Amino acid sequence: MSRFGCSSYDSSNHFRLFTKREAVRSNRLGSFDPVFEHGPETNTQNGEKDTKPKSKFIPVARLEDDEVIRTVEFHPSGRFYTCGGNSKTLRICAYPKLHELSENYETHEPAVLLKRMRHHEGSIYCLAWNGTGDLLATGSNDKTIKLTRFNQELCNVEGVVGKLTVHKGTVRDLCFMEDLSNRSNLLISGGSLDNKIFITDCETGTTFQTFTGHCGTILSLYTWGGAMFVSGSHDRTIRLWDLRSRGCVDVISAPSTSGTGPGSSVCTVCVDPSGRLLVSGHQNSTCMLYDLTGKKVIQCFQPHTAEIRTVRFSPKAYYLLTGSFDKKVILSDMQGDLSQPIPSVVIAELKNKVIQARWHPSEFSILTTSADKSATLWGLSTN
Repeated sequence: MSRFGCSSYDSSNHFRLFTKREAVRSNRLGSFDPVFEHGPETNTQNGEKDTKPKSKFIPVARLEDDEVIRTVEFHPSGRFYTCGGNSKTLRICAYPKLHELSENYETHEPAVLLKRMRHHEGSIYCLAWNGTGDLLATGSNDKTIKLTRFNQELCNVEGVVGKLTVHKGTVRDLCFMEDLSNRSNLLISGGSLDNKIFITDCETGTTFQTFTGHCGTILSLYTWGGAMFVSGSHDRTIRLWDLRSRGCVDVISAPSTSGTGPGSSVCTVCVDPSGRLLVSGHQNSTCMLYDLTGKKVIQCFQPHTAEIRTVRFSPKAYYLLTGSFDKKVILSDMQGDLSQPIPSVVIAELKNKVIQARWHPSEFSILTTSADKSATLWGLSTN
């Protein structure tokens, strides 16, 4: 993993998500120990710490399709996970009980509880659950979004309750936000051609706000805090939006690996649960850490050697999960001083490009999708 300074990087400007006491306490509780084993530090040529994995992630279940599976998401309850891709098929799979996983564990096919052929007329590019898990949104290159009601007790789809046709091109990403005024579901969506972000009230099916500003395809969306969301675009910018002010509140330019000149496309973004730290993954394999409170870059580093397509914090933000076109899934330790070199470890290597990776909402497991036409559930070995 290489590391470099951005134009606004200041190595004396320390940043921590956790106090040292919190980090020590989490280690004692075992929330961090399972993956990283910090032995004697070895300085490599680029000054990184030599960090080795303590336990391994085991491929527990693998779903294979005739075409690429583009998107996966855990149900908020953690009992199911959903997959969609180029075959236009939507699947909901059962999440198995993970216990006593050993390195010689035999990977099996998941139990597919629900399968809908031709859920869209085109490829399914993105999907998201609302907070209560009774509404599923899917976006496609058929330019539509479908809202589907889900009964989690019966594991049954109760029909498409809405079809949105506001986009002029492929719907590349979407996410839910709860309207704090009336507790209804709001859907945020973005994509290509029009480069616009639409806000839709899912109760009425009415798209009531349109945000403009990006001049390239919107590739990633992420929301937090009840009113804020962030977008990443092919135009090499990240924009922060606030529904209360009905507009963009900040624009962040993608970093350059040389420290000068333009950066590269923003493929993926996420924000930690406290709303203090933004992470972005870029086409040039750069990962940027950005202090949202101080409005400054903390550091840029390159955990991968190719385009980063997915970044996600673990539920308590102790880890950062990244996946790349270099076929690797990497876990990074976020408990230390984030202005310093960050320990990282490869936890999985797939047969082809990694497209997406997601954390289970409560257990230490992840989902990945790949250009190898598979979606894989990974769990941590117990020996």
